[in-house]
Amino acid sequence: MTRLGIAVVALVALLALPPAAGAKHKGKKDTTVQLLAINDFHGNLDPPAGSSGRISTGPTTTVDAGGAEYLATHFKQLRKGNRHSFSVAAGDNIGGTPLISGLFHDEPTIESLNKMGVDVSGVGNHEFDEGWQELRRMQDGGCHPADGCQDRDPFSGAFFQYLAANVFFAGTNRTILPPYEIKRAGRERIAFIGLTLEGTPLIVTPSGVAGLEFRDEIVTINRLVRQLRRERKIESFVVLIHEGGQQAAPFANGYMDVNRCDNFSGAIKPIVEALNPAVDAVVSAHTHQPYVCTFNGILTTSAASFGRLITDIELRIDRRSHDVEFVHAVNRIVTRDVPKDPKQTKLLAKYNAIAAPIANRVVGSITADITRTSNAAGESPLGDVIADAQLAATAPSDFGGAVVALMNPGGIRADLVYSASPAGEAPGQVTYGELFTVQPFSNVMVVKTFTGAQLKAILEQQANNPGPGQNRILQVSNGFTYTWSASAPAGSKVSNMAINGVPVDPAASYRVAMNNFLADGGDGFSAFRDGTNQLGGEIDLDALVRYLTERSPVAPGPTNRITLAP
Repeated sequence: MTRLGIAVVALVALLALPPAAGAKHKGKKDTTVQLLAINDFHGNLDPPAGSSGRISTGPTTTVDAGGAEYLATHFKQLRKGNRHSFSVAAGDNIGGTPLISGLFHDEPTIESLNKMGVDVSGVGNHEFDEGWQELRRMQDGGCHPADGCQDRDPFSGAFFQYLAANVFFAGTNRTILPPYEIKRAGRERIAFIGLTLEGTPLIVTPSGVAGLEFRDEIVTINRLVRQLRRERKIESFVVLIHEGGQQAAPFANGYMDVNRCDNFSGAIKPIVEALNPAVDAVVSAHTHQPYVCTFNGILTTSAASFGRLITDIELRIDRRSHDVEFVHAVNRIVTRDVPKDPKQTKLLAKYNAIAAPIANRVVGSITADITRTSNAAGESPLGDVIADAQLAATAPSDFGGAVVALMNPGGIRADLVYSASPAGEAPGQVTYGELFTVQPFSNVMVVKTFTGAQLKAILEQQANNPGPGQNRILQVSNGFTYTWSASAPAGSKVSNMAINGVPVDPAASYRVAMNNFLADGGDGFSAFRDGTNQLGGEIDLDALVRYLTERSPVAPGPTNRITLAP
């Protein structure tokens, strides 16, 4: 073969090689766009504590991550050198937030995201915690209708656009917020479609979404893609959806790598697999898990939660077809070894100063860490303690006469940690702010009368909740015991119910305490609505505060109230 022939063969072989993973793909006829994505921030303006503030970097190693001061700096650093960059979120920016945000109806979180330069966000289920009208106030601004402007400054609302493509006023085709937003990158246009999971009404207080319809995610997205391609000639699509999944062991790297997709399961996968292939990327959320996956040829990502990760996504758009020809993503850890963003520092200082007298008040003490980690039966030490606090608050006859208290595990948002905190209290001391972080929803305690059969019906609804093969186990108060069998047929998974050792009579009546979220049928427990003789009580957080004040030091719950059948 001649030298020319050898050179040609070598050149062909070189061109046939696949690009290196993560390599930048730029061409004269391409426009490169960067997306920086977060999800499930939940108002974690201060660095989250404990396991909520760490990210795994190896089988036995973790690193501190998160905090608005560091998140803003990482956003700035990642944007450098990128001409076209958009910062996006996939819902649950607010709701279930620590005291520094929750005390002010999450206005501080919206202000923080404004200062970070967030451009657009989908809605999540927690955006509806205080009702859809309050979500609209988060968008449009204005003082709170009951508490006014607590910081004595006007609230301007979100500078970014919230999107709610599948949330309609009932009986109409009118969404409560815009379904999409089109952003320009030079001559290219990208359509961002934002939506929450269709099952949102099952996991929020029903009164907060009364008069709304939450429609199918797949139908909604595909309809909008077809419409925008036909009417607006859009070819680049990014979906911001508050639904997700999770990786599971065995992990290829020996641990949950934030940039892998090992043994994936969850509701987001079948959704993405059914989407119009014109969709180029899906930023998902809700499960608080990290992953970078590809389903149906569509990149699908999630950045864990609490601002601990930023998903750095690269889109390469062909300038002739206006379609995304290449997409790549990396989850980057929001480490705390970078300079703090001064705008965020100023914001935190302002709200911490107002909240500090309330937040730093010591209300009690604990003997050890009391965690949300559940045993095989689904019972957790902190779940036991909270249920006991709720029973103590509702057992007196003038407060309801409850003999059982039931608590939804999703309402327990953080662990109680024994070690000293930056607020300065001694090890074991617990502050009001720490308890607020554990129970931030300001739910009202409710007591209702149920027959023993109705109480069993409530517990049976733990099975296949929120989906097939999944169980949502209610936390139970001291004195109430039962046996749970995951393998038993539907309707027969609960047995041996007893109160203080006395078997529960199916025909007898019992006073049962719960929060108003459950009382209204939240988390799929519609059987709670069947109770009678309802009596309202105090805020659940107040019950927990008083319990620690009166009974400190409090030990972790025994987790022996639910027996798992073999």
